[in-house]
Amino acid sequence: MEHFIVSARKYRPTQFKDVVGQQAITSTLESAIENNHLAQALLFTGPRGVGKTTCARILAKKINQDDSVNENEDFAFNIFELDAASNNSVDDIRNLIDQVRIPPQVGKYKVYIIDEVHMLSSAAFNAFLKTLEEPPNHAIFILATTEKHKIIPTILSRCQIFDFRRINVKDTKNHLANVAKSEGIEAADDALHIIAQKADGALRDALSIFDRVVSFSGNKLTREAVTENLNVLDYTYYFEVTDLLLDNNIPNTLILFNNILSKGFDGHHFIMGLASHFRDLLVCKTPETIELLEVGEQVKKMYLEQSIKTSHTFLVACIEKSNNCDLKYKVSRNQRLLVELCLMQMASITFDSENFKKKKSELTSNGINSLGIIPPSYFKSENNKFEVQELEVALSKPTIPSIAKEDSKTVQTSPKRNIETKAKIDLSTDRPKKKSAFSISSIKKKKELLKIINDNKPEESEKPKSSFTEEQFQQVWSQFTKKVDGEGKYNLLSHLTMAKPVLKGTTINLVYPNNTIKTEVERAQHDILSFIKDKLQNYDIALEIIVNETAEKKYAYTPIEKYDKLIEKNPLLDTLRKELGLEL
Repeated sequence: MEHFIVSARKYRPTQFKDVVGQQAITSTLESAIENNHLAQALLFTGPRGVGKTTCARILAKKINQDDSVNENEDFAFNIFELDAASNNSVDDIRNLIDQVRIPPQVGKYKVYIIDEVHMLSSAAFNAFLKTLEEPPNHAIFILATTEKHKIIPTILSRCQIFDFRRINVKDTKNHLANVAKSEGIEAADDALHIIAQKADGALRDALSIFDRVVSFSGNKLTREAVTENLNVLDYTYYFEVTDLLLDNNIPNTLILFNNILSKGFDGHHFIMGLASHFRDLLVCKTPETIELLEVGEQVKKMYLEQSIKTSHTFLVACIEKSNNCDLKYKVSRNQRLLVELCLMQMASITFDSENFKKKKSELTSNGINSLGIIPPSYFKSENNKFEVQELEVALSKPTIPSIAKEDSKTVQTSPKRNIETKAKIDLSTDRPKKKSAFSISSIKKKKELLKIINDNKPEESEKPKSSFTEEQFQQVWSQFTKKVDGEGKYNLLSHLTMAKPVLKGTTINLVYPNNTIKTEVERAQHDILSFIKDKLQNYDIALEIIVNETAEKKYAYTPIEKYDKLIEKNPLLDTLRKELGLEL
């Protein structure tokens, strides 16, 4: 079996023109060599795998070449590479300084390449200062590091600094395509693009990943093989999720997210990728920013098609929600629920705004205006008559969202009125966001509804007005309190039993010590009167709630009030408390 050479070594550039993505630096170095303007101490800094050591070797070879020397001559005897990670002591630097004094046997210069120079100790740096500042004419130092901030300022001030940048995805992909062509490998453009993205600007990492994927899939690289081998979530999932969010399809969105998790992908990785997907869609909305999209031509076409379906408002809201989910993910105790909640919120964005505006006209055509209130003209029509109680029930029912199967429901009027007219109420219409029951718009809306109901009540002569006794009223009142108790409305039960109802003719009087209790009882006024009127068969009964703040308190709530009540019954309790020295 032949010895395998990794692509990072096999295809390492030997000339400046072959270096990928560092044209500014290579042009500067070439110009400095030609014009004999090269500094004696250089510092190459930048991320891993972007060509620092490669450029140092090319430079070391280039400065010793002249017209009489063969281009393939590597001048290995003139190039000294020192790994500062393992040779970081003062003694190692002193040995280096001793070697620097000896001139080269072949060529003009001796080049010392010190890799990972930031690993040198402080003492080693100080020992190196003098030599670095005033080296012999035949010596050139090239320092390479990934962490420039760890090098002491006195070293930095003595060097000419070259900052290597990350290699962009396009350049990396093109280089991988050339390597694949040289190796006789058929590689899909999307597959190479995924490898370039995974490398994150490091060409050496990209070549290592390329070798790994080739070992997995053979001489044909496909997008599916690369995503499977690298455990990368296929970008088609993000397109599918976005389509479901635009359709407000929450169930299928959650099912798709579950399938993604079942494939072994992390929810955090998914939400970060989804945020990047929304960012790319937003980039496609403006022609000037399309160049910021670092994807292949085929994928770019897919982004452009989907971006047409989306709006700026939707994309910005989705980016904000996914970013918040990303920030909260690590501290969340239920991480899956956090992502699912984020997806449900994103799926509701267009449901709450765009669809509601689109279907406003359907509401109006069915007799319901934009406030959700049926106008008086709808009742006064001869073909559309409701009984008041049926109307109240219809309006009190919660709206059914757009996922309901039935588009409309037919409500028929009461049979006893012999009316066969049917009114269609659209149940699929999107509703605006829920508002607080205490908001000004909500209170105004209720007042308008009550006014409409009162204006369209049946004639008083049609309602029963049976007589009843005080005893019958008290029995019905007791039945209603038991009903409230059975429904678990204990707060209302406490208010109803606090004050004894007094019947004056057909008016029920209730006296309370403050407006808070009065407001709570008024909210249940409709239910109270409906129950009593139906049981006593008298629709002239009314309820009057009076606030008397000077009235004597019949109930004790706090410990002090309870103690005062006990003292009224037995004053000796206070004497006993004082003798025992007790405090409340």
